[in-house]
Amino acid sequence: MTATMHAFANGAELAGKLADRVTSALASAIEARGAASLAVSGGSTPKAFFQVLSGRSLDWEKVTITLVDERFVQADNPRSNHLLVNTNLLQGKAKAARFLPLFHEAGSAEAAAKLATAETASIGNPFDVVILGMGGDGHTASFFPGGNNLKTALDPKTPRGIITMEAADAGEERLTFTFSSLQDARLLVLHIEGESKKEVLAKAQSAGDEAEMPIRAVLRHATSPIEIYWAP
Repeated sequence: MTATMHAFANGAELAGKLADRVTSALASAIEARGAASLAVSGGSTPKAFFQVLSGRSLDWEKVTITLVDERFVQADNPRSNHLLVNTNLLQGKAKAARFLPLFHEAGSAEAAAKLATAETASIGNPFDVVILGMGGDGHTASFFPGGNNLKTALDPKTPRGIITMEAADAGEERLTFTFSSLQDARLLVLHIEGESKKEVLAKAQSAGDEAEMPIRAVLRHATSPIEIYWAP
């Protein structure tokens, strides 16, 4: 699939331009279908973008926000993506949006994944906007090299929904949307910052095993064009 690189002078400029793009996409979805959906990633990279987006004028009551992936930890855990989004995105004007978490109080991550799959099915397909990140190891979502469910997660035939993932570099057990859930978003964005991430991306865009750098599966097989937003 084609990937378009958008490079910016700094993170603040990127945050503003990405917020413009996402606001426009969500507004178009609301105009066309009466509702809009946004799936976002965690980590430190999207904080500034979340904060800018939260102040944008939009019919937020018609927007459903969920997470691309999550750690199997309580919502108030400092490492949870839920807390990151609650603190930085579900503020200001965006506080009116509906938020569907992936973590649920359940006896196991597998049970939580089933609950999250059932709940997020109400969003409808495909997502209007998906914002992916990328780790230095080439993972995206919770598609980790060496992950116990990586093959299933990346298989386009795996049903839409959430599955679990365990990997040596993942820390806690994870909950993640499958590749099939994310790859056809009406706006599919890869948001990365820093020279080192640019180098990782260049490696991922070259020949190599997708299991070694799972972002390759998205770059190679997503049915939607990929918009790459990068700043040094």
